[in-house]
Amino acid sequence: AVSQGITTIIAGQDGGSSLPLSDFFTRMETATVAVNVAAYVGHNSIRRRVMGDDFRREATSEEIEEMKVLLERELESGALGLSTGLEYDPGIYSSTDEVVELARSAASVGGRYISHMRSEDRAFFSALEELLHIGRETGIPVQVSHMKLAMKSLWGEAGRVLSMLDAARDEGINVTADVYPYEFWQSTMTVLFPGREFTREAATFALEELAPPEGMFIAAFGPNPSYVGMSLAEIAELRGKDAVTVYLELIAEADASDGRESIIARSMTETDIAELLSWPYTNVSSDGGLNGRHPRGYGSFTRILGRHVRERGELSLESAIRKMSSLAAENTGLLERGEIREGYFADLVLFDAETVLDRATPDEPNLTSVGIVGVWVNGDRVYTEEGVTGNRPGRVLRRGDN
Repeated sequence: AVSQGITTIIAGQDGGSSLPLSDFFTRMETATVAVNVAAYVGHNSIRRRVMGDDFRREATSEEIEEMKVLLERELESGALGLSTGLEYDPGIYSSTDEVVELARSAASVGGRYISHMRSEDRAFFSALEELLHIGRETGIPVQVSHMKLAMKSLWGEAGRVLSMLDAARDEGINVTADVYPYEFWQSTMTVLFPGREFTREAATFALEELAPPEGMFIAAFGPNPSYVGMSLAEIAELRGKDAVTVYLELIAEADASDGRESIIARSMTETDIAELLSWPYTNVSSDGGLNGRHPRGYGSFTRILGRHVRERGELSLESAIRKMSSLAAENTGLLERGEIREGYFADLVLFDAETVLDRATPDEPNLTSVGIVGVWVNGDRVYTEEGVTGNRPGRVLRRGDN
């Protein structure tokens, strides 16, 4: 993270978090870390804790009350708010009313709501309206996680998205968003089946509209790790079958083993990314993970500075820095961070604007960026051009900390 200038990591997104967060925070403080760490409470995590394996249905009112008890405990531990991953199990089976009830609890103590929405493709606009409805009903600040238009038929609709968001803000809904600067995403093979019905018709639609066989790459596959790095088209050729058949076979094989699978798929456009990123309330994110093969984990922020600012001129340097610092802190509710100001914590990045650039690719996702001269966290230097320093001044940031 620090090699691309990150000083604070926000955990617990897309509906998944450690439970209880108090234990996670204690581990971070005991082990010591190089960067600051804050976290949301994951809706999927508390839903699974309450409902167990019987989650493929709407929750009862009693179960929602149990979830609220867990949520309130986590919020008391300092969680930033509630996160959802409504394209993933078990959140995909939740009703909007369930999420509203939980968001209302988070709002009552000054928490926030951040969501991997129920759809980033077929039902994007209804999913966005659901998020806005949650903000409207509860008054909670709402954020669209890694906002994207991940379907061919949606390409060119960024203007419509921003019009909806502007109208919501005019209405009084505190809605914001974050974006990472890549045309491809990383998730599971099954996420492209919102009804979890793995039919040839659904698979054909997915490969035509959402993730073409030549643009879908295996990032993890428990039954056959040798497939990692290969495209679906290459695996189909290897097996001597059509891509739809092989796609369904891979899903079934993963489900029959340890269930471990992940893909990287290309389904966005640079034009839409640039327009969504230009919205004044969009901050830069990475959506990265420690073990992901997506280059965003090593290159999101330097890619913005090198490609979107210097090479293409899509953002001014000042705007880009704001979207990575003060706006990011504001959108997550972090206090006294994100600005160089007397009394604020010294989370600082020194970079060469003429050379800064990402190098990570899907084939080599762990390549560090160039042009980052130094990174300081809470005043201590954690990164130089030679690499990490070994200093671990990071802190756990709890909601309301200053």
